[in-house]
Amino acid sequence: MPAFDTAMFFLAATTFFAALVNGAIGYGFSSLTVPLALVFYTNRILNPAIVIIEVFVNLYVLCINLKSVPAVWKRVFPILLGLLPGIAIGGYALASLQPGWIKFATYTIILPLILLQAAGWRRPIEASWLIGLPFGSMLGILYSVTTISGPPLAMLFNNQGLVKNEFRAGLALVRVAESSVTAFIYYKLGLFISESGSLLYVFVPSVVLGIPLGSYVIRRLDPEIFRRICMSFDAWVVGFGLSRVLIELALMRSPWAYGVMAATILIDLCLLYTFFTAHNGGPGRPQRQAGRAEREVRASSS
Repeated sequence: MPAFDTAMFFLAATTFFAALVNGAIGYGFSSLTVPLALVFYTNRILNPAIVIIEVFVNLYVLCINLKSVPAVWKRVFPILLGLLPGIAIGGYALASLQPGWIKFATYTIILPLILLQAAGWRRPIEASWLIGLPFGSMLGILYSVTTISGPPLAMLFNNQGLVKNEFRAGLALVRVAESSVTAFIYYKLGLFISESGSLLYVFVPSVVLGIPLGSYVIRRLDPEIFRRICMSFDAWVVGFGLSRVLIELALMRSPWAYGVMAATILIDLCLLYTFFTAHNGGPGRPQRQAGRAEREVRASSS
């Protein structure tokens, strides 16, 4: 068992919080862990350990949402087919690209997705092969390079109108497939190394404790407020990470690079103000409450 240093203790706290969020809303382990952990570790060390954990986490989420699988499998099937070539491409990219540029790509792709979710961006999207196949391929590349897929998946499923149980079942189906296939590709490419294995000593206890606790906590909190606060935390972390990697790659100098983080925080604070104003007493409050109640009834009956 490796000695625990400051980075390990920091990673333990991060993964426990991420596992708690994952247990509460069905995703978030990698999208919260990766931005913070990249401060101390490269993707090549971090990704294999996260993928192994996510295989089991996603199987657990799928098992507890099996009843909703028949309602969503036709929607996610094109995405599953699109995943395969995307994961292969992303796996080769991870093995060959310079780690700093992988960090840069991770942060620059994820930050807009988080802010779009925080802004409540909604556009009706019909499930179709025309959308599912290319979306699945891009998702496969993103996941195999960064182990992050929750934000784009959540955005797609929200815009398709999936209710609570269907949403979680759809996420679980896609994420079981992507994590399992990615683990196989990593194995074939020889990406499982001893440094990655040592991180499992941190990940396993965090997941075992955090996911059940998250499932318990969410029953006593407003899910929308909890999800929104988590998105803000994630956005601020990604903004910090992007500022750091801009300095690392000599694309911007300090302190100007931290303007990216400052802009991210300012945008998110404006979005937070809009969210809580609408959530606590905007003119459409009764209609939103009725709509949320209707969705909960539909979810419980599915």
